[in-house]
Amino acid sequence: MNYHGGSFDVVVIGAGHAGAEAALAAARLGFETLLLTINLDSVAMMPCNPSIGGTGKGHLVREIDALGGEMGKNIDATMIQCRMLNTGKGPAVHSLRAQADKKAYQFRMKEVIENQEHLLLKQQEATRIIVEDGRITGVEVQTGAVYQCKSCVICTGTYLKGKIFIGEVQYDGGPNGLFPAMQLSDSLLEQGIELQRFKTGTPARVDAKTVDYSKMQVQNGDEKIVPFSFETEKIEIDQVPCYLTYTNEETHRIINENMERSPLYTGDVVGVGPRYCPSIETKVMRFADKPQHQIFMEPEGLHTNEVYVQGMSSCLPEDVQIALYRTVPGMEKVEFMRSAYAIEYDCIYPTRLKASLESKDIKGLFFGGQINGTSGYEEAAAQGLIAGVNAVRCIEGKEPVILDRSQAYIGVLIDDIITKGTEEPYRMMTSRSEYRLLLRQDNADLRLTPIGHEIGLISDERYTAFLHKKAAVEQEKERLTRLMIKPGEHTNKVLEGIGSSPIKSGVTLAELIRRPEVGYANTAALDPERPVLSDAVCEQVEVQIKYDGYIKKQVAQVEQFKKMEKKLIPENIDYTAIGGLRLEAVEKLTDIQPKSMGQASRISGVSPADLSVLLIYLEQNRRQAPVEEEENE
Repeated sequence: MNYHGGSFDVVVIGAGHAGAEAALAAARLGFETLLLTINLDSVAMMPCNPSIGGTGKGHLVREIDALGGEMGKNIDATMIQCRMLNTGKGPAVHSLRAQADKKAYQFRMKEVIENQEHLLLKQQEATRIIVEDGRITGVEVQTGAVYQCKSCVICTGTYLKGKIFIGEVQYDGGPNGLFPAMQLSDSLLEQGIELQRFKTGTPARVDAKTVDYSKMQVQNGDEKIVPFSFETEKIEIDQVPCYLTYTNEETHRIINENMERSPLYTGDVVGVGPRYCPSIETKVMRFADKPQHQIFMEPEGLHTNEVYVQGMSSCLPEDVQIALYRTVPGMEKVEFMRSAYAIEYDCIYPTRLKASLESKDIKGLFFGGQINGTSGYEEAAAQGLIAGVNAVRCIEGKEPVILDRSQAYIGVLIDDIITKGTEEPYRMMTSRSEYRLLLRQDNADLRLTPIGHEIGLISDERYTAFLHKKAAVEQEKERLTRLMIKPGEHTNKVLEGIGSSPIKSGVTLAELIRRPEVGYANTAALDPERPVLSDAVCEQVEVQIKYDGYIKKQVAQVEQFKKMEKKLIPENIDYTAIGGLRLEAVEKLTDIQPKSMGQASRISGVSPADLSVLLIYLEQNRRQAPVEEEENE
């Protein structure tokens, strides 16, 4: 028997990385929010790698923080090691990555959620969504309770009809040994929401006592830790090392001899796996000419012996897994604490979502995270934040918050999945952004904090501090463009000391900083009146001066992009009535219903010729519109 469990503004289904951000955003905006999780022990759980950030992903975490999300603060408080990746390249691809104490990460996020005003956390499995007249009105849970709501955000991760594969062993299950959600998929199908089947996997966790680290290369964290959150002033911890080792010919021989026992190759797994995070058996098959593959040993926390074996994801039988792991230097006597496995699960077709992450078919129903066909904690959290904000704005009748491709990696992520769809779990990478020089992780606050403040997730106090930082950057840049450095013995000695050529005539200090070998920090001897500034301000000053020419070029590209984004396409346009459009273009345009010519241009299957036809049609309609209005008068 069903019963009335309560009324809420927003119900969030799932309390992983997407659900946590969605629920916190809605509650922090003052709306009564219910967060449902299949198990309270799964809140913000890290069922795969015990880390946050990485190439492209670190950008997302910084953007989440700049908008007022929680992930950056949470990893700053619970990290055990931190490194800045790609420092040998330009600042556009610099990416933070931190190892987390995964239990501490969970506990802190759960504590934040439990103590958030307007937010109620419950251990309940959602089994059915209730839709009336095309709008979400409630959620039913396994115990029979029905919770009424005005908006709902579904963030179910890999739980929907989850199925575990370890060789010939297969069973219904969620990640990390938790129960799957077996009923909600049917409810979504009943509401006309199509589902597809994806797959992901994870390596074994091994006992640190049985690992010989002396045979591996130590990987230490950075001496100076750069925080993820713009509000974290300093992080000082005793960092835990990771270790690097490699597979070898014997490892590959065991895999090849047992490939027929892998459900990936027997056809048992029907879900599509992530291309950029393949299993060890897929790597060995795909790159048969490679004699070895990197393996990183990542500790899972300060109070556990569990070690995550990054790079050895597998769904081979357990006996085969143990044999191949023991061929790796340093793991000859290794013991498993948890076996590697693959998990298959249901997800939606993200092209059925608006840019707000609201369903095109059901008003007030939003989706975030892996249910949208993405992979990764960071991608999930980014979507959860946007979905939570827009679930509230939907109730308020306000325009949704939509970040475009020139504003944020979050904009790239959402635009990619809703416009192009995804045939495999989508992973963020810097190469996906055509404006990555503008979308650096170091300037995420300059790009997005004003938006976070306008939304209501950035406090006045934080916004004031941000404005002071922005002003300090501009003032210092202006000072450096006016400060003339004259040639002379002292000047040229300083330049020689940093490996730069001497000057024969006066130049501004800004011009010197543009030299590749010259930085803001190593010119202090030429600038005795330099003000004392924070590291963050100094970083911005140097990057903006050094890359000024490239940044201006990209800004010009963005202006062209904006022109196409401003060419709006009317809603409910009948593409079948447009002569000259190819059949594939008609089908894709009708399905996705792009909002602008810019979005239409990014749809796979829509050619430049199709775009020309569409532009002509829109222009003809625009010219006819005034005539039609006069006739109506």
